[in-house]
Amino acid sequence: MRLSTYNIFNTATNQLGTLQSALARTQMQLSTDRRILTPADDPVASARALEVSQSKEMNSQFATNRQSARSSLAQVELSLKNAGDLMQDMHTIAVNAGNGSMLPADRLALATELEGRLTDLLGVANTTDGAGGYLFSGYKATTEPFTRTATGASYNGDQGQRQLQVGASRKIPLSAAGSAVFEAIPTGNGTFQTQASGANTGSGVISSGSVTDRSQYLAHNYSIAFTVGGTPETTTYTVTDNSTIPPTVSPPATYEEGKQIAFGGMAFDIKGKPANGDSFTVEPSEKQSVFTTVTDLISALRKPAGTAKEVAELTNSLNEAMDNLKSAHDNVLTVQASVGAHLKELDYLDSAGDDLNIQYAATLSDLQDLDTVKAISEFQQQQTTLQAAQLSFKTMSGLSLFNYIG
Repeated sequence: MRLSTYNIFNTATNQLGTLQSALARTQMQLSTDRRILTPADDPVASARALEVSQSKEMNSQFATNRQSARSSLAQVELSLKNAGDLMQDMHTIAVNAGNGSMLPADRLALATELEGRLTDLLGVANTTDGAGGYLFSGYKATTEPFTRTATGASYNGDQGQRQLQVGASRKIPLSAAGSAVFEAIPTGNGTFQTQASGANTGSGVISSGSVTDRSQYLAHNYSIAFTVGGTPETTTYTVTDNSTIPPTVSPPATYEEGKQIAFGGMAFDIKGKPANGDSFTVEPSEKQSVFTTVTDLISALRKPAGTAKEVAELTNSLNEAMDNLKSAHDNVLTVQASVGAHLKELDYLDSAGDDLNIQYAATLSDLQDLDTVKAISEFQQQQTTLQAAQLSFKTMSGLSLFNYIG
């Protein structure tokens, strides 16, 4: 068989190029420590590696989001703590104002102190997040949540809760709506509220009471009317259920100062001496702003308290304010506990995210990483093969009849 010189050189060049390309590819694998250099090397593994890489990047973004959420929630938690401390301080002032030895000037001083606390509380409610947004304005991040009014403060935000995706299937609220923190405060004991009529002339003081039998509580509106007369003089009262048609009036009962009055699953007491025609109301709790509560308390402290009637009005106002402030503080603590639960959940999600990163890294390693020992051995074998091919080609290409013609 005859082989032309052209064929010999062409075939040898192609073979040497193939061997050199294989050697270069192995060298590239060793330098990058990657088994797959192009998708063509392993299409299935390349597609799977792309999916895992995307999941790993998303997991990293969730970790960044969790850090942002933790920073925002830490600010909210600090603001709620400050608000709770202010409410507790105002509750203490209300308790001190009930001291019978207080002079009018002392109560005025307490009212002035409460004015300062109210301003501080309004400042906490209008806390910003450091980036131009307000913590407690809902979705209206650039709107100042509360504006001071004559009766307390008005809410300018909405009921929304800004959220951030912190996991594949989890969103965390970054704050709470200001209305839920500072406005939706149940009055009285949280179930019902007791109040004295503003037209009372006696010294009767009503307690906040409590629910004694939940199964009998009907959430009706009641009024308690007092009658004083007779010889000897006696004080009686009747209870009217104004929620029925027609209103239901109970038989008269003899009033005994401090004795428990119970009906409709509720119980409370009235102290002092109600005058003829005095009345009290018992109604379901309503929602009231803490700013309204403090404003009403300031007004009560600035009223005169020289007569028995005025002292009773002040005492009833103080009792009502203390109940409402306690409810407001409890509400802030509830929201604060929710924020703490979210922070704890972020810690759990961080731990789960770290585990996922390890899993993704291991999967990518299995799909992409190079078996270094095997690659070095293959590189040396390819290098030896290439050198042998180059040497043999040199020897073969040097053969000629002219070398043997003398």
